[in-house]
Amino acid sequence: MAHALSGVLCDLSWPGRSSHPSRSCRVSMKAARRKRRLSRPLPPPQLMAVAAAFAGAFIFLVLVLLATSSPPRRLHAVVTRSSSSLKPPPPPRCGAASLGELGDMMVSMLPAGLAFTVFVPSPDSFRRVLKLRPNGSAAAEGEAAAGESDNTYAVLSRVLGFSAVPRRVFAADVPPRGQARLLDSVSGLRIYASRDAQGAIVVNGVRSECVDVVKGDAVVHVMAGVLMDAEFERSFSPEFDD
Repeated sequence: MAHALSGVLCDLSWPGRSSHPSRSCRVSMKAARRKRRLSRPLPPPQLMAVAAAFAGAFIFLVLVLLATSSPPRRLHAVVTRSSSSLKPPPPPRCGAASLGELGDMMVSMLPAGLAFTVFVPSPDSFRRVLKLRPNGSAAAEGEAAAGESDNTYAVLSRVLGFSAVPRRVFAADVPPRGQARLLDSVSGLRIYASRDAQGAIVVNGVRSECVDVVKGDAVVHVMAGVLMDAEFERSFSPEFDD
């Protein structure tokens, strides 16, 4: 500080004179110039700092661009898979011909003008579980036709009581798997209905083959089995036949 002050005083006193500055002034002036040079920052470190800052900004910009370009595609794919997995496929639908002769006979027993839902056994279930055959095949056996027809009517009436619900229930009205809708059949059998991952109706463990067949005021679901209570089921077991 003293050297700088003396240098300033020498500068103020020396200009305008023809003689050279004194030795002390020259020393003070040299010291002041040296100090100004030392205090001045050097250019190379400045350039390195600017280059480093530019490189850091460029890398940050590249990372931001990469982060904002690719993840939306992956997120869209995840959302698509998630929404498709939550929505089950529509259940298979069939026409009235899928009921078969026994199924048509069973639905025709319902009182006219009233809304019902009937879980009708498939033609294969009539034959496999209930040991029933259509009237045409029974008539081919001659004398046994009349007795077998009476037995068929009695069995169908009993099964209809287990399978008929006094309201219209479509497949869309049944909750998905993990929940169940409780329904009471005409005979008082408690029916628990839900939909599986494929969209089929599952009623008391029996899965539907096709759904939502509308016949008059009734909604019919064709089942791959028979709804009945334990007592009636025992009457069709091999032990009961023996």
